[in-house]
Amino acid sequence: MLRDISTRIFADGADLDGILALAEDPAIAGFTTNPTLMWKAGLTDYSDFAQRLLERITEHPISFEVFADDAGEMRRQARLIAAWGPNVYVKIPITTTAGESMAPLVRELSEDGVQVNVTAMFTTAQVEMITAAVKDGAPSYQSVFAGRIADAGVDPVPIMARSVEIMKAAPQSELIWASPREILNIVQADQVGCHIITVTHDLLKKLPSLGKDLEQYSLETVQMFHRDAITAGFTL
Repeated sequence: MLRDISTRIFADGADLDGILALAEDPAIAGFTTNPTLMWKAGLTDYSDFAQRLLERITEHPISFEVFADDAGEMRRQARLIAAWGPNVYVKIPITTTAGESMAPLVRELSEDGVQVNVTAMFTTAQVEMITAAVKDGAPSYQSVFAGRIADAGVDPVPIMARSVEIMKAAPQSELIWASPREILNIVQADQVGCHIITVTHDLLKKLPSLGKDLEQYSLETVQMFHRDAITAGFTL
């Protein structure tokens, strides 16, 4: 059952009305978004979208991502975004598109009081590097893309469990299980002690299935198949 899960759920998306509705749901502890989700949602004014959200969401942490590809412009954008509100976390990619590490910038921003969310992380070596960068700084998140790790045919659970251990050296930094693919990932995140999991709006609709009795679930599935066949008007 969801009440037995300690891992906090952050809703991941860029649907303004959907986010505002979820802000009223006690099961949702925070929000994340990114330029890809915003683009797919048809948004064109980043700042306006953020300000409209922050007018209503004042307590939940919410992450907005820079979209620059060099340290100087990332720095400028990060400081601008951080000024939008005290509950704002600034998403900084682990590297540039050319593979240049952003750990030095993360350290600078974190130690200057910017709440960062370091994103697109995949390895424990990256977690070690970022943990060292943020250990003396402001509260931060580290987003390890467990779902995409699994897409590569690699079990993400040992990586996430090891990341939890590494990050004990930075008590103000929390691990995010990013890009989950199924509700089981919430249980897995909780089992390894992961602090947060981001869940898309589509996946959130499956939360009522968490902890469901499997015999009952089997019966409901049979009933669904029968109902849909009758509704479709199939005959033989």
